[in-house]
Amino acid sequence: MDKFELVANYKPMGDQIKAIDYIAENIKNGVKEQVLLGATGTGKTFTMSNVIAKINKPTLVLAHNKTLAGQLYSEFKQYFPNNRVEFFVSYYDYYQPEAYVPSRDLFIEKDAQTNDEIDEMRHSATASLLERKDVIVVASVSCIYGIGDPEDYKNSMLTLRVGDDFGRNNLLRKLVDMLFTRNDFDFNRGSFRVKGDVIEVLPTYSKTIGVRIELFDDEIERIREFDIVTGEVLHEYKVISIFPATQFVTNKDNLEEGIGRIEKELEERIAYFKENDNILEVERIKQRTNYDLEMLKEIGSCPGVENYSRHLSLRKAGETPSTLMDFFGDDYLLIVDESHVSLPQVRGMHKGDFSRKTTLVDYGFRLPSAIDNRPLNFEEFKGKTSQIVYLSATPGDYEFEQTDYIVEQIIRPTGLLDPLIEIRPKKGQIDNIVEEILKRIEKNQRTLITTLTIKMSEDLTTYLKEIGIKVTYLHSEIKTLERAEIIRELRLGTYDVLVGINLLREGLDIPEVSLITMLDADKQGFLRSKRSLIQTIGRAARNSDGLVIMYADKITDAMSGAIEETKRRREIQIEYNKLNNVVPKTIIKDISESISIKLEVIDEQGKKFSELNKKEKEVILKDLQKQMRSAAGKLDFERAAELRDIIFEIKAGL
Repeated sequence: MDKFELVANYKPMGDQIKAIDYIAENIKNGVKEQVLLGATGTGKTFTMSNVIAKINKPTLVLAHNKTLAGQLYSEFKQYFPNNRVEFFVSYYDYYQPEAYVPSRDLFIEKDAQTNDEIDEMRHSATASLLERKDVIVVASVSCIYGIGDPEDYKNSMLTLRVGDDFGRNNLLRKLVDMLFTRNDFDFNRGSFRVKGDVIEVLPTYSKTIGVRIELFDDEIERIREFDIVTGEVLHEYKVISIFPATQFVTNKDNLEEGIGRIEKELEERIAYFKENDNILEVERIKQRTNYDLEMLKEIGSCPGVENYSRHLSLRKAGETPSTLMDFFGDDYLLIVDESHVSLPQVRGMHKGDFSRKTTLVDYGFRLPSAIDNRPLNFEEFKGKTSQIVYLSATPGDYEFEQTDYIVEQIIRPTGLLDPLIEIRPKKGQIDNIVEEILKRIEKNQRTLITTLTIKMSEDLTTYLKEIGIKVTYLHSEIKTLERAEIIRELRLGTYDVLVGINLLREGLDIPEVSLITMLDADKQGFLRSKRSLIQTIGRAARNSDGLVIMYADKITDAMSGAIEETKRRREIQIEYNKLNNVVPKTIIKDISESISIKLEVIDEQGKKFSELNKKEKEVILKDLQKQMRSAAGKLDFERAAELRDIIFEIKAGL
């Protein structure tokens, strides 16, 4: 299929209709960049799904973390069940990059735990992009890191046809060249097994569906797709393409030339270190690089092969690496979700990577060419784009500077309004807050209080506890497990009030919160900037009784801007609701199960985790690791990240 087919049991409504037509028409007219300014909860994903269906172009959706990427992937998958919706994020559950700390003479080996399911999905994404046009790839910012050249990847794929005189031994050699491993007993992704004239291959983009190639002498007699567990034949092919077992792939000629280039650079580097009397560095670079060269000559790959990617792909020093974006070709759509966060991340990736690699090179742990195994810098990133739509409730200055094509999406399908905002004097603010909290408690609603200092948060929490209010304090030193439990208990009503400094970063989309109070709203700084204020105000936009109270003795420009913008949006929403007889309804959201159950009680006697011995803690650790991998496999990265941080905390204690 080359055409996108949108499947949904509802139609665009409100200002979604205008946004869809506006963006799609501009894309067809060749407009390079656009901004969709969409308030929280207005259905921006559904809007962009309709745009994709209208323009019918391959689409890359960029998200700033795995959790958001997982949510977007699930939504696009629902809207396009008959098309290819793929997922491309870092396949590391845990990643410690190679590094050297000169002040302590400490070399840190690369340590990583990969996720097989995500690696499978990454291969599926690149294979889909080379096979068809109706592809949406939801990716995290890790997609700007270098992977294999798409031309090498495409040229290395194996195309088989029934009736071809291919030859059994020739086929086996080709699979080995594509970095598949022969394993007749343990049939895993990226391997093949041989039974006489029958060769079975399990591609890297599938862990349950293999390809069975049946030969008669040297002729391909039959090609079948089968379930490797049941053996059931699922499909019969006349022609099939099998892609290489790794995205870092090169042909034999390039490999030989690349090895020659590595050897030449090694000689130059040894000479450089000898000239500067760096004897230790000479031994380091010789030992490490010669080992890698032997591996490359023998099997065509080595641990850390990506550090030689510049030579193996025959690129020049400083030349832009190939990334996922190159697999899309020249004509595709890039959607940058939460652009005010995603774009700064793209900018920051290159500098951090360059600093770490330079230290490794200077002290003889890597050749200088390793620096070219890197993420794109921002100019290179922009150079690989075709047409872009920036999505955000609060786009950054950069997005507005790039284009005059801006469309708003203010109306929520639920009819919910942006909250009312009131400014009240600082004098008597604590008594006033208590009065407002008690009103919410009567309605079984929750309150968030933001302050600017740790001391004020702690003092206010103590005071509220003393007068009998169920309150807790959320701050940066609270462990991951405890933080998740606090948010869950707030929703359940164990607490009625949550006090914190920067509640933006916690991802608090809690429908039960109807009141947000901001102390010192008139102080200058990041947490009281116009963009931060609008984001904080949005936390109360999921409840029909949403109210924000700013305690201030003067109105700053940031306050004025946030208040005016919220008032403008609210008026548009009220007008729409009146015309269409829409009654705002508070969002109903399920409360997730606690992660801490197995940590708190180990047996029927109710033994606490802190009372367990080392062996008992290790049993729980293994169980948590299993839960983490399961959550990541289900794309529930929020839960997987929480579990990962808990595992780190337990390991530190052990």
